[in-house]
Amino acid sequence: MADLAITFHWQPAQLDQLGLAELMDWRERARKRASPDGSE
Repeated sequence: MADLAITFHWQPAQLDQLGLAELMDWRERARKRASPDGSE
């Protein structure tokens, strides 16, 4: 969850409202944003 907070500037209270599937989806988006050149 820390990577979401850092990447998207979200507060922990906002993250607490997301379900597991949503967290995983946003986690993937954060990973792609942190590595936009595809160097995964």
